Amino acid sequence: MQRVRIRYAKRGPLRFTSHRDFARALERAIHRANLPIAYSQGFTPHPKISFSSAAPTGVASEAEYLELGLRVAMEPEKLREALDAALSPGLDVVEVVETNTTDSLAERLTASHWRIELPGVSPDALNAAVKAFLERTEILVERLTKQGRRTFDTRAAVVNLAPAAGPTGLTGSPCAILDLVVRQVTPSVRPDDVLSGLRVAADLEPTAPARVTRLAQGTLTPQGEIVDPLALDRPR
Repeated sequence: MQRVRIRYAKRGPLRFTSHRDFARALERAIHRANLPIAYSQGFTPHPKISFSSAAPTGVASEAEYLELGLRVAMEPEKLREALDAALSPGLDVVEVVETNTTDSLAERLTASHWRIELPGVSPDALNAAVKAFLERTEILVERLTKQGRRTFDTRAAVVNLAPAAGPTGLTGSPCAILDLVVRQVTPSVRPDDVLSGLRVAADLEPTAPARVTRLAQGTLTPQGEIVDPLALDRPR
């Protein structure tokens, strides 16, 4: 069986695709593209598809990952073209690489880099909120999970939090931009949790829902950099 790892993006309106909807769309695309997908053994065989750390619904992403098992080997670029053509525009296959490593893709995804646009927030207000957040050693927030309402520390997972350069808004209203790097821990700390932490630390409140994009995810180095998770699989 050939194992391939895929980087794909969720863009535009397709950012509202849930993980379950994307999984169904992917299986349909695999069949439309006539890809030789491998199946598990047993009474109810399932396609060999493994997802890793999917972005929340409503969040755009340039760095989503999954792994496929194929019965017949294919050239990665031909696979990328076929699968990308079978998916809706906005669900875009960016890269496909073959892997022969024994580690799991999930093991390489220990941190994420996010860009968060904050409508109605001025740069000065964001600077003050970031300073207040980083000065705290602990910031407790609440989130409703499948196990009920949970309280957890959102500060400990944040590796980097800083204002970023960007537009001020199409109508002249402020729209500050936040650059965020967060460890992928358990329970997971998502961008909306960090926004809740900014609300707790500095009463920061955008005038409209934040627009969030995941720019990258991968292995976090001691220097705080994120290593591309497909780097070890690319031909050298």
